[in-house]
Amino acid sequence: MQLWCTENQTETLGLTARVKETLFAGKSEFQDVAVVDSYQFGRMLVLDGVFQTSIFEEYVYHEMIAHVPLYIHPNPKKVLVIGGGDGGTVREVVRHDTVEKVEMVEIDGMVVDVCKKYLPEISSALNEPNPKLDLKIGDGIQHMADATNEYDVIIVDCSDPIGPGEGLFTPEFYRNVYKALKEDGLFVQQTESPFYHRELIKRIQKDVKAIFPITDLYLAHIPIYPGGCHCFTLGSKKYGPKDADTSRQTMEMRYHNAEVQQGCFALPNFVRELMK
Repeated sequence: MQLWCTENQTETLGLTARVKETLFAGKSEFQDVAVVDSYQFGRMLVLDGVFQTSIFEEYVYHEMIAHVPLYIHPNPKKVLVIGGGDGGTVREVVRHDTVEKVEMVEIDGMVVDVCKKYLPEISSALNEPNPKLDLKIGDGIQHMADATNEYDVIIVDCSDPIGPGEGLFTPEFYRNVYKALKEDGLFVQQTESPFYHRELIKRIQKDVKAIFPITDLYLAHIPIYPGGCHCFTLGSKKYGPKDADTSRQTMEMRYHNAEVQQGCFALPNFVRELMK
């Protein structure tokens, strides 16, 4: 008997992967949590039936959400990651020599525990004690509301804008992000598919532009996400894509490089339309 795992990416489209076995299935206070071992993508994290990450392609998302903003800011010392329970984003952030302190606020402790056990390649920074990293299981929205003038870079590594992630896509949240950043700070948030979430992206662009003097969008190719093309929104008080300094890049990466750092902001016309 063949086992399959399907994510309904829209009401009329799904992505299905054949599964060897289910490694974990449980229900936290916030969502259904599962890890499956698939033939195509290897071990995958699935939350509420939505594919989150896999050992096959995780490096694309985590390198692009972490390194793009960290190279735009000239001297990122204190970084906040909201969400990111799989640990991949903080794994990349702590690699930067300039970064002295990384705070991670994840609402669902079960996700952290499950990823540490079943996805150790991704959550290595959580499994190995790191003096830079401070992990807090708690509400990222409340943490953002309480913070003022604290961070150089904020990375919002959230799930889809439903359930526990819904409040991370509101004007109030973006105002609190602005407040929590230092005077030259910037933030990045994953903002879904430019093919299938066009109205959401247009709304986010409008909300962020109303608060941040510099707002932009960049792309990455991620096969398990809807349409295989994913976008990230940048909001900055001072620095933009052209300020990126990749001369600091000494670490090996699988996706990100100096050309990708600049090229990811080169947008097709249909994506540019979403930013108007």
